[in-house]
Amino acid sequence: MKTDLFDFELPRDVIAQRPENPRDMAKLLSVGNNLTDHRMIDLPDLIQAGDLLVFNDTKVIPARLKGKRGEAGVEVTLHKQEPPSAEGGARWWTFAKPAKKLKPDDIIRFANGFTAKVENKLDGGEVLLNFDLTPEKLYPHLEEHGKMPLPPYIQREVGSDKQDAEDYQTRFAKHRGAVAAPTASLHYTDRLMSALDAKGIEHITLTLHVGAGTFLPVKVDDLRDHKMHSEIGFLDQETADRINQVRKNGGRIIAVGTTALRLLESAAAQDGTLHPFDGETDIFITPGYKFKIVDLLLTNFHLPRSTLFMLVSAFAGLDRMRNAYKHAIDNGYRFYSYGDCSLLQREDHL
Repeated sequence: MKTDLFDFELPRDVIAQRPENPRDMAKLLSVGNNLTDHRMIDLPDLIQAGDLLVFNDTKVIPARLKGKRGEAGVEVTLHKQEPPSAEGGARWWTFAKPAKKLKPDDIIRFANGFTAKVENKLDGGEVLLNFDLTPEKLYPHLEEHGKMPLPPYIQREVGSDKQDAEDYQTRFAKHRGAVAAPTASLHYTDRLMSALDAKGIEHITLTLHVGAGTFLPVKVDDLRDHKMHSEIGFLDQETADRINQVRKNGGRIIAVGTTALRLLESAAAQDGTLHPFDGETDIFITPGYKFKIVDLLLTNFHLPRSTLFMLVSAFAGLDRMRNAYKHAIDNGYRFYSYGDCSLLQREDHL
């Protein structure tokens, strides 16, 4: 399958630079056999009692650090944690700038005197760092010296706006480890959650630590040549049992965001039974994929040629999503992390 199939014209001015205020007044496009325009606050009227919303409770960490290799400046963005070293040091895969001059055993010094050694280096600026701090001791240093890893499409200097530290974190954030927010969850307010509860629509959480690889464009011409970055996810037995029970009772499973969907589909058996999950997933969902467990998907609007637009095209149909995105652009919807939302019906359920 060719990457060009997922290309479309996207005006730069439709990429949201700030979230809607209040959050639940973001636009919501319902995509099924027809397209209908709503607001997020209307969501309880668009789904049913007995349905279950599944949120990602990962917490974004201030993952961008500036340091020095000798006298030369280096900036790194942590994107995937590895098991600690034999000495207990935190180990993270990072994207480094500039990466060309870094080599194994180089030492990068950061503020407050903590350091990291270059343990490995891959093509594309990816570097494995071994810090001289344990994972738990590294986090306070990230909070003090790191910057929130905003997407490159937010047109302001990283860390220059303290409001982003609040705006780019969901109300469900609990388990730290993500370097990108599960942005479909940014729309939820006390008012909206109360309305969902009153309708008999429950929710549950799982954890997928979103990596910076989510921002990387697909550069290959043929999707078979694209390598997905893996991400770490957790889903326990209690969560699996509850989701399985909802399905048994006839309720629908609604993934809030592509990250929740990717973990659910990674943890589901072919018959749709959900099992606990603790590990890495690099699932790459493109048209032709047979969905096992997710019935509806709430997700923001994504960029051309991105793995996320490929995923939503697999879920709702490429032609349908092309029409939906044209409608969104023509009708003032805002795209990407701080943008508006869509509610997608699964193509094989229409």
